[in-house]
Amino acid sequence: MRMTDEEYFRSCVAKERQLAHLLGHHQIEECYESAGTLWEGTHKLPLWSRNWSACAPLLVQHRIALHFGSDAHGDFVVAGNTTQHFADHPNADRAVMLAVVKEVIHRLEHPKALKAA
Repeated sequence: MRMTDEEYFRSCVAKERQLAHLLGHHQIEECYESAGTLWEGTHKLPLWSRNWSACAPLLVQHRIALHFGSDAHGDFVVAGNTTQHFADHPNADRAVMLAVVKEVIHRLEHPKALKAA
């Protein structure tokens, strides 16, 4: 079942919040006036799953390889060990950015798995 636009938006913000915590940001707030933007004090946190200028440094920092393909479910991207089908996202860019965010989260939560690979 496909998510509504609002559910998709909230899921992106939730992944960004999870990544922010893993990167050491702990006093995170989302103000009503700026829905979808996470803040730590007066510092605006990057929109990692929604903006290439925020996502691209994650690719480089974590040396994530991207591979593209297609299967019975349609086109997809593989970021490290994380696969996202384009059909599950508003567009291919969003699929790729969320794949990168999910892969970085996985690597930060399971550093030993990365070293064993």
